[in-house]
Amino acid sequence: MLPPDLNSSNPTPQTGAIPPVVAPQSPVLPPTVGEGSPKSMKKILAIAGGFLAIVIVILLAVSFFLSRNKAVEQKDEVELVWWGLWEDTSIIEPIIKEYEESHPKTKIKYTVQSKEDYRERLTSALASGTGPDIFRLHNTWVPMFARSLTPLPASIMSAQEFGSTFYPVAGKDLTISTGIVGIPLEFDGMAMFINEELFTTFALTPPKTWDEFKVTAKALTITNKAGEIEQAGAAVGFSTNIDHWEDIVALIYLQNGADLALQREDRAQGALTFYTDLGRVGKVWDESLPPSTIAFAGGNVAIYFGPSWRVFDIQKLNPNLDFRILPMPQILKEEKEPDIMYASYWFEGVSNKSQGQAQAWDFLKFMSSKESLEKLYANASKTRAFGEPYSRVDMRELLLSDPMVGPFLELAPTAQSWYLASKTFDGETGINSQLSTYFNDAVTEMVRGGDINRASNNLDKGVAQVMKQYGITVKK
Repeated sequence: MLPPDLNSSNPTPQTGAIPPVVAPQSPVLPPTVGEGSPKSMKKILAIAGGFLAIVIVILLAVSFFLSRNKAVEQKDEVELVWWGLWEDTSIIEPIIKEYEESHPKTKIKYTVQSKEDYRERLTSALASGTGPDIFRLHNTWVPMFARSLTPLPASIMSAQEFGSTFYPVAGKDLTISTGIVGIPLEFDGMAMFINEELFTTFALTPPKTWDEFKVTAKALTITNKAGEIEQAGAAVGFSTNIDHWEDIVALIYLQNGADLALQREDRAQGALTFYTDLGRVGKVWDESLPPSTIAFAGGNVAIYFGPSWRVFDIQKLNPNLDFRILPMPQILKEEKEPDIMYASYWFEGVSNKSQGQAQAWDFLKFMSSKESLEKLYANASKTRAFGEPYSRVDMRELLLSDPMVGPFLELAPTAQSWYLASKTFDGETGINSQLSTYFNDAVTEMVRGGDINRASNNLDKGVAQVMKQYGITVKK
């Protein structure tokens, strides 16, 4: 747009005119610039007119920019496909509908995937460009999917906000070189299950340290004349028939200050020896017993270790079993050192091939809000004992007093994790499965009285191979 006409309606003063003669006693000087002369007024009007023109141009540009952005916001409908695990559609759909009502241009299609070959199917789908926009991953799977994940935009949630919202372990697990690559909608890890009837019968107190654990488990073990275990003090020390042995081993390593990637160090060797001695030397468990979850549900095991979702399995196997859940035992340490639990949880990621990345992240932030998580928990609690434990730090107190859920959140602020995790169903080539195979070999060798140096040396080589395969840097 051109600037408006700046011609003044006042006549242009004549040049060369002779000024009138005035009396000497009353000299009158012609007006100077800045004091109201026609020239100065014209200059002022010109400047004002130019400034007005600039303002008009800026306003037009801003108007165009805003109208363009508005057009983007009102573009055609976006459909996001979400691959979920574990949670039934009836639990998720009500929250999705609530989001869609406030975001009519975004549609969410949630499908529950089978755990069988899930990791492989997801990998293939993402590689071919036919994968979902949003998908659930285990916290240990980040290295396997790093190239398929898009980082969380700071405009949706800053790193500072993420760090203050979720537990520190989530910030550590889900942050890579490109940024934060997921939002957790739940938290889980390992806790200690005890058979209340057996503890009452033997008048024993649940152990708080591993030293107390060894004494208590031994006292609760009953063998027959042939030396066969009829009542196991604890499901620990082996790998063949103990569910979640990987998580127990990893926890002992971390509590001992060992690096699971460096097996030949003294702290690592000490942790491996300690775990296998719990079963081999303590003789509180053996390989002839049923799988630990089934054995505990049957009432023949005093102490069992598992994640929160095992509560449902145990209750289903034996609704009448009287059991209690407590935090995991700790090693003896300085008072200033925090207690540690092992974290094993799932989170939601967004594909970097998604055409609706911004909408996907906005939706996940909505799903991770206090209100949404409370509704998800309430929906799940209609069909089972409880929902998924909250992932948010500011919601921890809401469940801390719950006898079934609280123990899994008690040590959540100081939880740690690593890539040795059980029951993630990541397939033979998955990071968890491969590491489990190498650790299983080491545990088996030690149980059979093998040499710790040979066992740790072979384990060190196997771990290094897996770390290299997935580009994980190992600190020497």
